Amino acid sequence: MRSRIPALKKFARTLRNHKPLILNWFRAKGLVSSAVVEALNSNAKFAIRTARGFRTFDALETALFHGPGQLPEPILFTHRFW
Repeated sequence: MRSRIPALKKFARTLRNHKPLILNWFRAKGLVSSAVVEALNSNAKFAIRTARGFRTFDALETALFHGPGQLPEPILFTHRFW
């Protein structure tokens, strides 16, 4: 690389390292949407927000798995997740 600007070098390196992933987006021709990932993130953030009173990570983990999938809640917890 001929540039002497460190930030530009870092950017070029990043593009080079992620080249296959960037090109996949162009190959898909806009057919792939990130809406599913955004919905999962939104559900996870909601579970974390409502889990403020949980004392253990296990309770939060159970809320993350059972809330968005609307699975039955396990009997071992005395509170509701949603």
